[in-house]
Amino acid sequence: MAFIITVAQQKGGAGKTTLAANLAAAWSGQLRVALLDIDPQRSLSRWYGLRTKAAKAHGAVHLSEVAGWRLAAELDRLRKSHDIVIIDSPPQIATDAKLAIRGADLVLVPMQPSMPDLWAAEGTLALALEEKRPVRVMLNRAAASGSLRAKVEAALAASGAACLASSLGNRVGFANAFALGLGVSETAPKSLAAQELAAVVAEIETIRERA
Repeated sequence: MAFIITVAQQKGGAGKTTLAANLAAAWSGQLRVALLDIDPQRSLSRWYGLRTKAAKAHGAVHLSEVAGWRLAAELDRLRKSHDIVIIDSPPQIATDAKLAIRGADLVLVPMQPSMPDLWAAEGTLALALEEKRPVRVMLNRAAASGSLRAKVEAALAASGAACLASSLGNRVGFANAFALGLGVSETAPKSLAAQELAAVVAEIETIRERA
């Protein structure tokens, strides 16, 4: 049975789709990975289209775009046939987003270390709490340290939100890999970006093993 990760964030530009793609690429070749793109922008689907032609892809990834009233049934089908299912959810807390969070084994909320991102994440965090789903915030495009990051981390801790210990920096490698339909673990496996991603993947694997 698959471990379902719903990547959710209401604020645009938080790196939601890029994170979903990089996680899928990191696990491909090792596990049976499926992507479910229910974001109306369909950026993840366009990445997948590039990936089908990419020679450097480590492994196959399945893509589904089923949404609406068929979403719950599609999740059940993918859960039975894959090891990991990653959902790129819409930015609005609408019916599809609620169903994606309700069906998740882990809700992953990427956010830049800024107060607007923090405020935008509040609705997603509240919905995950309401649905009683495990949730983790992941700082994205983050400096290694700094007063703003410290302030945001303190605010998250005060709110009781659980955060991944690992974070992703503002690395051009993520965008470059995405433009090729690949993940940074495939285009630059020895880079700092790939090391950061590997730490995030390892942390999620620990959560998965305990689920």
